[in-house]
Amino acid sequence: MTVQISDADAIRHWWRTSIIDMEPGKIAFRGHPIQDLIGNVSFPQMIWLMVRGDMPSADEAALFEAALVAGVDHGPQAPSIAAARMAATCGVGLNNAMATAVNMLGDVHGGAGEQCAELYYGISDKLRDGLGLNEAVTSGLDDWRAQYGKIVSGFGHRFHKPVDPRAPRLMQLVRDAAAKGTVSGRFADIGEEVQAELGRQRGGRPIAMNIDGATAVIFCELGFPAPLSRGLFCLSRSVGVLSHAWEQMNQGGRNKGPMPPSYLPLYEAKEDDR
Repeated sequence: MTVQISDADAIRHWWRTSIIDMEPGKIAFRGHPIQDLIGNVSFPQMIWLMVRGDMPSADEAALFEAALVAGVDHGPQAPSIAAARMAATCGVGLNNAMATAVNMLGDVHGGAGEQCAELYYGISDKLRDGLGLNEAVTSGLDDWRAQYGKIVSGFGHRFHKPVDPRAPRLMQLVRDAAAKGTVSGRFADIGEEVQAELGRQRGGRPIAMNIDGATAVIFCELGFPAPLSRGLFCLSRSVGVLSHAWEQMNQGGRNKGPMPPSYLPLYEAKEDDR
């Protein structure tokens, strides 16, 4: 027997969500009336609630917030920030400038946190299978390179050598949280051993754990799936993007490209053009 459903039910089932319950005069997020949330929860807590469905403890929220704060900005040398500023000189609105920047946060710039979290989770699986920490790390790195190549996401930085100033502070906060029992510290161990092993493989030359590597530790410690590392970084970096786009709009300027007009790109003639 075929069950017939009404058009109204069919329309209502077109989009199904456990995130928001909304009707005239009512807004509730994950079962919490909006009026109970306003003024009582922080923005990081709200992000957690919307994405995860539950409310973090105060200590979990503090560690989560630290990761979000750390990734806010890295200046106009970052392609996404430069793109936002260039877009702002083209007569577009703030939302357009922000979208231009966020759309540049891909696997190389902005998406490395997701890849690094995948690495950490893979190593964690090997630990559960009974491997020791270093053996799990070296095996995990071998697996990583077989799939992605020699560059390990989350480690190394163009400017910050051998220390990215954001990483040690974040890692200390993770250690403090682990001492309080807020997180396990398992992924801090993994991240630091990956950093140490990469240094050994470089002949003893230290390598920075960068912002992606450190925030991936936090997101893994807090139980966020790897793909959310990218989305959460986008939220964080959007603050810097907004700031730079707004600053550029107030500074003025029209059609600013990536370099001053007095400097021209190097033209390299091909053999056939000579």
